[in-house]
Amino acid sequence: MSSSPSQPFVMLHLGLGSFHRAHQALYLHRLRQTGDTRWTIAGGNIRPDMADTLAALQAQGGEYTLETVSPAGVRQYERISSISRVVPYDASLAGLIEIGADPRTRIVSFTVTEAGYYLDAKHRLDIAFDDLAADIDATKRGLPGKTIYGALTAILRARRQADAGAITLLNCDNLRHNGDRTRAGLTQFIELVGDTALLQWVQQHASFPNSMVDRITPRPAADLAARVLTATGRADAAPVMAESFIQWVIEDRFAAGRPSWETVGVQMVDSVDPYEEAKIRILNATHSCIAWAGTLAGHQFIHEGTRDAAIRHIAFDYVSDDVIPVLQPSPIDLAAYRDVVLERFANADIRDTNQRVAMDAFSKIPGFIVPTIRDRLARGESIASVAMLPALFLAFLQRWHEGRIPYTYEDQAMDPASAHAICDAADPVDALCRDTILFGDLAGDSRVSDAVRHATQRVNSLMHTLNQENFR
Repeated sequence: MSSSPSQPFVMLHLGLGSFHRAHQALYLHRLRQTGDTRWTIAGGNIRPDMADTLAALQAQGGEYTLETVSPAGVRQYERISSISRVVPYDASLAGLIEIGADPRTRIVSFTVTEAGYYLDAKHRLDIAFDDLAADIDATKRGLPGKTIYGALTAILRARRQADAGAITLLNCDNLRHNGDRTRAGLTQFIELVGDTALLQWVQQHASFPNSMVDRITPRPAADLAARVLTATGRADAAPVMAESFIQWVIEDRFAAGRPSWETVGVQMVDSVDPYEEAKIRILNATHSCIAWAGTLAGHQFIHEGTRDAAIRHIAFDYVSDDVIPVLQPSPIDLAAYRDVVLERFANADIRDTNQRVAMDAFSKIPGFIVPTIRDRLARGESIASVAMLPALFLAFLQRWHEGRIPYTYEDQAMDPASAHAICDAADPVDALCRDTILFGDLAGDSRVSDAVRHATQRVNSLMHTLNQENFR
């Protein structure tokens, strides 16, 4: 990349999946449509996945069609053109490193899923994960890795050597305090690698704003390309689909400038905390609840579970009884937000699958659900409603253990042997509630196990009362 002043500033994004292209890339596209073309996106993947999609995007000059659908079923189509360079995957990450080391690149953003950060509740890296240990070893030898930390370290090393200036590292994943956690994880990674000079450079030249992202973005349906062709007349090999709702809240802490996102609807704030807590506990946790329960009920899609009165009741009570009280006071109308979330989940045209939403529970339970348990216990209050969520996951896990989940369950943070051992235990509820990955410092707390045990009885009763053949 040339660093000619006539060229736009660059936001390098790692992870060109559907969510990035339906969210961050859309916001920059809309900014560019206003005539503000000072920024563009370059991006690629740090793992050898999505090869066909990346090839299609490259062939289309980075352009693609976004289909959105409202709860009323209204579909709209927009051609997105904010990605100016697509970098094909290369194990050396040479293309991404080159862009990251260019002075015109001022932001490196990323979406690698919640489990891709290998952090416990205290923001400590868990080097028991093979990928992370391998990355530490590779980075010590000057090689790029396959985790976000290995990739960022390689990029920042090159940037420091090029004297390319300050950089903002912008986490766009559903992770509480995602900027703070990225800083903590990356700092520990660089310390483990032993690169003191790079660590000092990062501390002086990098910023890590927290952000909150929200848009339901299912995996593209098989007939999406055909719908796009019919609606637009354009053959598109890399379309994406999403709900009409979209939100992005970012702490305004950028080390080297940023796009004027606030002109196209992004909320630039001093603290993302209240927005983040509402979204993670009300939307993300409820999403998982419905996915686990819906799978047990024999449903394939999120909207089916949301429209099932018994499942919706569990989700509604969880938010109303246990979440809203601990988040008050809030700048958000939490009851209205709960209702909007359930309306969004009931959108039949999104066809978001339980398989996609159910994944990574061993990251989502500690991140999305346990904080509410902890807050309720600290206040001396009941956890009966929130306990239904780990109880549903236990029933889901037992079904997985028996080989009776109708899809492949993916969970980067789960040790399959440990998960099977929970299900094989004489007391699976006790085994689940003693798992430190799931419950952290609450593992083994009798208040938790008692509540989950009672909730498990309710789940088992519900299995017999619902009218789905597989829910028994």
